Amino acid sequence: MMLIPSIDLRGGRCVRLLQGDFARETRYDVEPLSLVDRYVAAGAPWLHLVDLDGARDGTLANRRFILELAATGQIKLQVGGGIRSLEVLEALLAGGVARAVIGSAAIEKPEAVSAWLNRYGAERLCLALDVRVQAGIPMVQTRGWTQGSALSSWQAVDIFLSAGLRHVLCTDIDRDGAMQGPNVELYRDCRQRYPQLLWQASGGVRNVADLVELRALGMHAAVSGKALLEGMLSATELQTWVSG
Repeated sequence: MMLIPSIDLRGGRCVRLLQGDFARETRYDVEPLSLVDRYVAAGAPWLHLVDLDGARDGTLANRRFILELAATGQIKLQVGGGIRSLEVLEALLAGGVARAVIGSAAIEKPEAVSAWLNRYGAERLCLALDVRVQAGIPMVQTRGWTQGSALSSWQAVDIFLSAGLRHVLCTDIDRDGAMQGPNVELYRDCRQRYPQLLWQASGGVRNVADLVELRALGMHAAVSGKALLEGMLSATELQTWVSG
């Protein structure tokens, strides 16, 4: 299993939100490019980059930075947040972004997103399932986690299987930024229901023990931001896990 470092951008700064709440933001006194250099030096082949402004408002406020970073080719970018039109998707992929993460658009216009999968291929797109578990059922949230939907994770996945879906990023919103450990039961269910998919776990990762537990489930990758920013995962541990 691979550890994918994550950087959340808001107004050009590195931040983390607690449980997806924009009112509970922690700003970090580190430049995004410095973080990128740190992860590149550790040998990370992938970086998960989230435009929080785009996730909430639908406009990639950090697009210029993303495209400038992608153009360097020093690390593969998996980018999410506000990718809700073919125009934006094309600009990112043509600009060097390796994989686009699609969340709200997948729920709001699934036919269009299925067409995107068919057009660009399963390796270039990742379905984002941002969920709150209600009565044991993971229900998908949209618009930067500010709006609910009527779809469960399983219903959302089923929509895109025929289009060749391969990569799925699943975030338990209530665990995100809370440092309470990942929702192991949720990810076990993901793997049991759809073992053919490459699942990425996001939300709650604190330490190596969490990574070991996720690896035992057969997760393809784990995404972590806060644990790396706050030193809960050391540079040595990062080097060990980024290569998978």
